[in-house]
Amino acid sequence: MTDDPPNPALLPAGLSDVLPPEAEREAMLVEVLAETFARHGYERVKPPLLEFEDSLLAGSGAAVAEQTFRLMDPVSHRMMGLRADTTPQVARIAATRMARVPRPLRLSYAGQVLRVQGTQLAPARQLPQAGIELIGPESAEADAEVAAVAAEALAAVGITDASLDITLPRLAPALLDEAGVQGEARRKLARALDRKDAAAVTEHAAQSGGAALLLPALLAAAGPADAALAVLAAEELPPAARQIADHAAAVVAAVRALAPSLRITLDPLEFRGLHYHTGVAFTIFGAGRTGELARGGRYLSGEEPATGMTLYPDAVLRAVSPAAPRLRVFVPRGADAGQAAALRARGYATVAQLAAADTAQSLRCTHVMDGTGALRPVQDPVQE
Repeated sequence: MTDDPPNPALLPAGLSDVLPPEAEREAMLVEVLAETFARHGYERVKPPLLEFEDSLLAGSGAAVAEQTFRLMDPVSHRMMGLRADTTPQVARIAATRMARVPRPLRLSYAGQVLRVQGTQLAPARQLPQAGIELIGPESAEADAEVAAVAAEALAAVGITDASLDITLPRLAPALLDEAGVQGEARRKLARALDRKDAAAVTEHAAQSGGAALLLPALLAAAGPADAALAVLAAEELPPAARQIADHAAAVVAAVRALAPSLRITLDPLEFRGLHYHTGVAFTIFGAGRTGELARGGRYLSGEEPATGMTLYPDAVLRAVSPAAPRLRVFVPRGADAGQAAALRARGYATVAQLAAADTAQSLRCTHVMDGTGALRPVQDPVQE
């Protein structure tokens, strides 16, 4: 008894082929995003898919170390990693190859990343990314710029109803530090905050006392930005926390100046998945159940302050209405090449007949070009 040969179409879990027309839709969408970035002065870089792990996982790259595939380089015999996120690579480029370029440095990128594991909601392990990084300035205006440019890029592909969620991942730690909460008590409070368990937060905050007593009110403040900022303004925050809250207010004001119609929410105590962020963090959501379309925030690019935003083209594609497919025109043998070129200039795809057996139907064409260069639908009963 012999085993059946493996199915050549079978791929590892979390990996998939992207077929027509989705592959073309994704490529075109990425280019629209990149063009929006370029119009705001962001210059495109193209880091390699893999590099030595000691540089790949340095700085902010340490946050994705557990999601990074590793392999031995047969040339140098050093360990390499396949990128699980592009931001650390852009940070490396800024700190090395572009160290002498005047700041602020605006860079953009687009490419694929590979991760060890997906999630229940997003099982894919190979993902497209497109994003921007603003390196050098440490200001509310810089944070607002990356958020507004990302929202504009989404609008350029048809998502005009996105909302920006701002979080302050350093606020909860600042309050816990001020209250002197450590050890098991800190872990319990962090777990309760992560789960948005208001009763548990209130209980553990009461036990810890001090600045921790502010946590229940700030947890309940999550929602529209104006209401959340009003709560932050009314509370007697310690100096470090007050600085974070004031910066958040400045960011909201700066975003509104750049993108007045963008809906903004604020969650002061959210910190999940944001371990390397040093300031405000952003998530952009689409309407309905489209989920996260982009994520970013302030971090350190080596020793430099930086802020950025990563957009997820696969999620963006799910949130936009499918574009009309490109019309495919069957070009019979001997047809005028100039007429076919004119059709391509108008956006049609021309598919040439290479053999007598080739037909408009077999080549999946929607139209046929006649001898005058005119088009007729394939369904036309006239004999081809």
